[in-house]
Amino acid sequence: MNRTKMMFSGFLLGLAVVFSFFSTEAEAHAADFQVGSTGQGVTELQYTLQKLGYFDVAPTGYYGPVTKQAVSRFQHDFGVPSTGYTGELTRNALDRAEMMAHVVHGEARGESFEGQVAVAAVILNRVQSPEFPNSTYHVIFQRNAFTAVNDGQYGLTPNASAYRAVKEAMRGWDPSSGATYYYNPAGVTDTWIYTRSVIKTIGKHHFAK
Repeated sequence: MNRTKMMFSGFLLGLAVVFSFFSTEAEAHAADFQVGSTGQGVTELQYTLQKLGYFDVAPTGYYGPVTKQAVSRFQHDFGVPSTGYTGELTRNALDRAEMMAHVVHGEARGESFEGQVAVAAVILNRVQSPEFPNSTYHVIFQRNAFTAVNDGQYGLTPNASAYRAVKEAMRGWDPSSGATYYYNPAGVTDTWIYTRSVIKTIGKHHFAK
């Protein structure tokens, strides 16, 4: 090997080491909690996973194999790479689940479980529709989009049923049959909603496109 080739090979090796270092650093930074982590943050994570139906034992504050498995299952259902440790993508998915649970509880806590899943599914259908914003946050907080946001019921603490409804919607159950609107005829204040085609009725809610 001549001198030029040796220098070039050394340069490539150096780049590989640098990229490996930064990749490792990025992974370490992204892994907020992983096996061996402890503390209040882990406890809160376990409580959230428990409400969503992924963590079936009492929270301990220790991130062990059971927590890793629960996180991995959550990630799989919520479209996050199933690494088993938490990072920015997992935090964002947990935030989305929390926001959706607040809407479901505020809008449909008196409805059947199917009706609650349908409300969660409408949120997801809106995110996927070009007629609405393309993020959960912006769909939920779009002006006058949800009564619960307007009247403050969004601030209520969701019950276990609301969290489970979000989980089932994320796993693909859509009792609304693709609806992007729903309403209770008894509480309509804007008759514009009647221009939408009703495709299904579940409990007191009409689901429409």
